Amino acid sequence: MGSTGKQTYSDTKSSSDVEYEESSSEVVQKDPYSPLVAPIVASFNDRIRPLLDAVDKLRNLMVMEEGIELPTIVVVGDQSSGKSSVLESLARISLPRGQGICTRVPLVVRLQNHTEPEPELSLEYKGRVVHTDELHVAGAISVATDVIAGNGKGISKTPLTLVVKKKGVPDLTMVDLPGITRVPVHGQPENIYDQIKDIIMEYIKPEASIILNVLSATVDFSTCESIRMSQSVDKTGERTLAVVTKSDKSPEGLFEKVTADDVNIGLGYVCVRNRVGDETYREARAEEARLFETHPLLSKIDKSIVGIPVLSQKLMMIQAKSIDRSLPDIDKKINDKLSQSLSEFRKLPRSISSTAEALTTFMRIIGAVKEALRKILLRGEFHEYPDEKKMHCTARLVEMLNAFSDELHGCPESDPKRKFLIEEFECLEEAKEISLPNFLPRTAFLSILQSKVNGISSIPIAFIDKLWSYVEEVVIAVLMNHVEDYYQLQLSTRRAGLNLIEKMKEKSMKWVMEVIEMEKLTDYTCNPEFLKDSNRLMCQKEAFMTEVNDTSRFRMDLEGFGWIEFENLRQFPHLLDQAFDLRMRIVAYWKVVLRRLVDSMALNLRLSLDNLVNKELEMEIVNELMGPHGNGIERLMEESPAVATKRGKLTATVKKLKECREILANIRGRITNCGD
Repeated sequence: MGSTGKQTYSDTKSSSDVEYEESSSEVVQKDPYSPLVAPIVASFNDRIRPLLDAVDKLRNLMVMEEGIELPTIVVVGDQSSGKSSVLESLARISLPRGQGICTRVPLVVRLQNHTEPEPELSLEYKGRVVHTDELHVAGAISVATDVIAGNGKGISKTPLTLVVKKKGVPDLTMVDLPGITRVPVHGQPENIYDQIKDIIMEYIKPEASIILNVLSATVDFSTCESIRMSQSVDKTGERTLAVVTKSDKSPEGLFEKVTADDVNIGLGYVCVRNRVGDETYREARAEEARLFETHPLLSKIDKSIVGIPVLSQKLMMIQAKSIDRSLPDIDKKINDKLSQSLSEFRKLPRSISSTAEALTTFMRIIGAVKEALRKILLRGEFHEYPDEKKMHCTARLVEMLNAFSDELHGCPESDPKRKFLIEEFECLEEAKEISLPNFLPRTAFLSILQSKVNGISSIPIAFIDKLWSYVEEVVIAVLMNHVEDYYQLQLSTRRAGLNLIEKMKEKSMKWVMEVIEMEKLTDYTCNPEFLKDSNRLMCQKEAFMTEVNDTSRFRMDLEGFGWIEFENLRQFPHLLDQAFDLRMRIVAYWKVVLRRLVDSMALNLRLSLDNLVNKELEMEIVNELMGPHGNGIERLMEESPAVATKRGKLTATVKKLKECREILANIRGRITNCGD
């Protein structure tokens, strides 16, 4: 993966390599920051730099907000583990230092090998670019951090980008995250640990992230919080590289720690020495090389895993491999996400900019609503709502009518055996008049009929209420479905729909009350079933009278009525003949009344629904929209907050993804050749 030993460094002499020579017992450092001259290194940088630039551009465009993972080297470590010193050594610049958390925001460090002798440094955050220099960069970072996270000691998820173009630095992009601390100091929020953990997990969880775990040689690695966090997302350690700092402070047992690898670091260890005091970076690297060459304990550690130059080269190689592996998938995901966003954008309602457009749109909506209601309420077509049983309206309406019929026929007034002849006796007693005997009083028939109609009168009324409540649900659902993209129409159409249903319900209620009154007013039918049923029932009269008059008999099975007890009937021998006739005619006629109620209810319902869809609805909506509360058709030109927000978000996403696609198009040949 990386260079393995002193000979390699002598041979390659890259900008990140250090060549050492031994003279007597002394280690002399040649130029550790010489320009890139070795052909293999120059070729490597020529190949990887455009890819790294492309990834950095994608990162600047915040493409990760669209759920697209970018290959990222994420620097994590416990507080005071030496993270800043490692980054300083790689970038050869000074970063903010001090007590407590120095890094309070994600710091994206972009290192670029620069051919010019003068370095170029800049900070990018919140849409601005601030140029700085090596002398003032630490202060500029502190100022920018205060702008992002505030002047206190709190942290923020908003990133700050540091661009370092400098001769001899490795081509790397890393994200330095706040150091992990469990105990808040004065001025920090109580949940500082949770906040830091959330930021770290957000960055290290993606599979494309490479975790650079900075560990202090002075601690037991297994107790480091950063190790626990990285292990929680990278159990095999295949994307974790450990940097061991402060090797000079605690050399005892370090060889055993990095050799045993008790904490499962898949990409291995690199041991380094931090810069001390006012040492220059050149002096620090020379001291580092001398330390690992001459120290009795540290010299045992293989030279392929010690020193900032080794770390630099390892990171470049790991980064190159990660980019090679990830870019084709990123390219595909960006195209897929762009197609999805464009598809969503096309589904948005078209922006309306004139009254003529608004009127055309309104008429189209009304036409669509009426046609949808015709399908589900009148024609029984429900392909627009295949899985919504409630919207299969003709079937539901038939079920409601059948239930209405069953309720009418199942009520006590429809039981032919109920109070058999007793009610008739009472009515006949009260209907006596000065007239010829054996004539059936019509007033008695009407009295019983009116009593029975009164007994069932609440059922049609309740049915009308239930029926229109259902129709209201359907109509409002269809209306809202067709105006959901037009915020300004929603209130007016809902109000129009509710008002119309209320009017139709009131009209139906008035009609059913009239039907009930008609049934109570008189007895009439031309239905032949009445005479047929009446005659069939009357045929049993002779047998019935014989059985009742036979005192040895106590009951009989009467067709259509079941077993009839005689005990109470023998108390009215003078009314028995008329009472029987009255009951048979009432039973036969009551069947006609119930059928007539159900049939007329169905016909009235069909007519009402037809009028609602084809005549009333459009006029009601127009009147509501043009009325004092509707504010006119021009309101359609106002876009709803939800649609406006979605349109803005999709516009930004599409713009961002198109830019990303263009960036990748410029390096498509390199992506195609990734891994070659």
